[in-house]
Amino acid sequence: MFKRMLAHGLGGMVVLAMAATPATAKGPDAEQYRDALTLRDRWQYLTRDVAFPANWVGKTHDFVFRKTVAGGFAFVRQNADTGTSRPAFDQAAVADALGKATGEHYSALKLPFDDFHYDADGRAILFDLHYLPWRCSLAGEGCAPVERPGRPKGFGVVRDLRVPADNMPHVSPDGRWEALVQGFNLVLRPAGSGAATVLSRDGTEGNFYDPETIRWSPDSEKIIVDRVRPGFPRYVNRVLSSPDDQLQPGMREQLYPKPGDAIDIDQPVLFRVSPDGTAQQIVVDDTLFPNPHQLTDMHWRADSRSFAFEYTRRGHQQAKIIEVDAETGAARTVISESADTFIWQDRGYWHDVGGKGDELVWLSERDGWAHLYLYDGRTGTVKNQITRGDWPVRQVVRVDDEKRRIWFAASGMNEGEDPYFVHYYRINFDGTGLTPLTPAQASHDVAFSGDMKYYVDTYSRVDLPNVSELHRTRDGALVRTIARGDISRLLAAGYRFPKPFVAKGRDGKTDIWGLIVRPRDFDPNRKYPVIENIYAGPHGSFVPKTFWPFGYHSGGDKVIGMQEQADMGFIVVQIDGMGTANRSKAFQDVAWKNLADSGFPDRILWHEAAAAKYPWYDIADGVGIYGGSAGGQSTASALLFHSDFYTVGVAYAGCYDNRMDKISWNEQWLGWPVDASYLRSSDVANAGRLKGNLLMIFGEQDSNVDPSSSLQLVDALIKAHKDFDLLEVPGGEHTTGRSTGPILYAERRQFDFFVRHLRHEQTPDWNRLPDILPAP
Repeated sequence: MFKRMLAHGLGGMVVLAMAATPATAKGPDAEQYRDALTLRDRWQYLTRDVAFPANWVGKTHDFVFRKTVAGGFAFVRQNADTGTSRPAFDQAAVADALGKATGEHYSALKLPFDDFHYDADGRAILFDLHYLPWRCSLAGEGCAPVERPGRPKGFGVVRDLRVPADNMPHVSPDGRWEALVQGFNLVLRPAGSGAATVLSRDGTEGNFYDPETIRWSPDSEKIIVDRVRPGFPRYVNRVLSSPDDQLQPGMREQLYPKPGDAIDIDQPVLFRVSPDGTAQQIVVDDTLFPNPHQLTDMHWRADSRSFAFEYTRRGHQQAKIIEVDAETGAARTVISESADTFIWQDRGYWHDVGGKGDELVWLSERDGWAHLYLYDGRTGTVKNQITRGDWPVRQVVRVDDEKRRIWFAASGMNEGEDPYFVHYYRINFDGTGLTPLTPAQASHDVAFSGDMKYYVDTYSRVDLPNVSELHRTRDGALVRTIARGDISRLLAAGYRFPKPFVAKGRDGKTDIWGLIVRPRDFDPNRKYPVIENIYAGPHGSFVPKTFWPFGYHSGGDKVIGMQEQADMGFIVVQIDGMGTANRSKAFQDVAWKNLADSGFPDRILWHEAAAAKYPWYDIADGVGIYGGSAGGQSTASALLFHSDFYTVGVAYAGCYDNRMDKISWNEQWLGWPVDASYLRSSDVANAGRLKGNLLMIFGEQDSNVDPSSSLQLVDALIKAHKDFDLLEVPGGEHTTGRSTGPILYAERRQFDFFVRHLRHEQTPDWNRLPDILPAP
């Protein structure tokens, strides 16, 4: 029989605690907790001149960047030609205006956004605040959220039909006509006139023309528009138990399509417009692109004789470039790519050379690595492979059609270097002239000016503070050093660089890379229990490669969060196992229909290799693990499927059953239709396998992962008579406990959990020490 307690902690958080293993020895005292939990606040403003990646201002030679200064961050605008610098905007005025608009207090050097851009006339700045777009006037007119016109589209596949579409008239390039939708059909009228001609007669509520997809041809003689057969509008409903503005709870809902749901089906329709305003309607035959997940990047060719788009088949195993003849409406496949596993949509890239369709640049992983190919757009054949080698193209930055050159980012090209370091290169269309632009042995972020005369290169490593340099694009020559990070104060305060470590993976030959963070009072003659910070999503790689150690990124802490945990008497590590991205196709394919794998066979071997090399690396009694989102799922999976190795876990906001999670992410890796692979990876379906100690933390208002995913695992664990701990944060979002909301409380609970269950030590009686820690 289990013992259950329901209590309210700081901030009104609900805590469900199952019977815990009693601790024996006395652990860290309250002052040690205070020291660890306030480390981020004490350290993050100790650096100077740590510059972050730059952005160029329109077509000018001005660029803006953020850098650390005493007390916070300054946004700087610098001219590449002269080197003169000035503030990018009045930070004090923006802080004041934003505070008035939000009711929060902001200081000039601690603004709540990391980057921004100017609006079209330079009279305002635009940025994101709490996932929403904002605008602040630079002319004293205040700040306000930016309204997004049109219908929201749940994870890119289902329109919210309860929200009116943005039905502004689309004016033809020659200014004669306006196209819009009335009564589900496309209509045309002379610009500025109210008299409209109905161009289509087949639009209905269940098969309507979408005004937000209207596109005129450059010659003003043709229109393409999507006719939409709506999918299933699934809404997730969440109870807001503790509103700030009322006593009684409220409800929130969110359009949230899930794996297997019927999605919107878009059908391109072509209209050929006559001089008198009538039009011929041509429905494009969809035989070549049935069952689309999405039709994207639909655009007219420069000569108006055809249009093209990319088709991704549902299930993510086929992608095509489709071209449609504007005279006949006949569609043809220009490029077709298929995979036995998945085609990673976010990595996809194509470029229509000259906008004419004669040639296309296409990214493919057909040879096992992400590379660029030049296609003949008329015959659909490969003219030549542009890039090749055992390394992946990470990003195409710029294509010069006239000079037939491509600037791109890649990693893994340099022998003997961390294969995740990003470098930038130039290459010709025919694959010749490969030229490296970023020689420093570090990970780089490059921004080119609009005219390609200059580029700003910002680079760093976990043990090298950010360096920002201005270069001339023509020959790569250094124009000037913009900023060089000074971390002397941080080092004097006790900061130590994390330690990279490499071991062989499950195949005995592939290098698996990770980081080791040790306590600040590290003693090599002691033994330390080990905790892994996990994020194993197939959509990226997650071990930090650049210097900036503060804050959070998807799924897990960066270095300071790991340091805080380590200072409680642990070794804390982060590892990129197989199934993650930015290596070979085979490396990432491990995740296909196999998310429960999470790279654990590689991770366990990595831990064992570290333990064999370092006497202080103690895994004899098991390894702890924590992570958020997909990392929360992996944390629970560790205790379900590898409980002989992982014995204690803290799981934040996990998607514990992928059928409950967002459609786009899960169908990408587990496929469509929904099959047994979803159940095999489900922590809920395998809850009865739990061994060890599990603490689950999630936010009641999580808009990324349905919070019912956590509660369904709770239900399954209770039915399986499994003991565990639970902390639900009323009003909390997806990152609650990691970067937003009552972070100190959740972190302290995490620290407590590992101290009690991995060190087997007592923790302070926090109910008797109410003032020892800052309020959440």
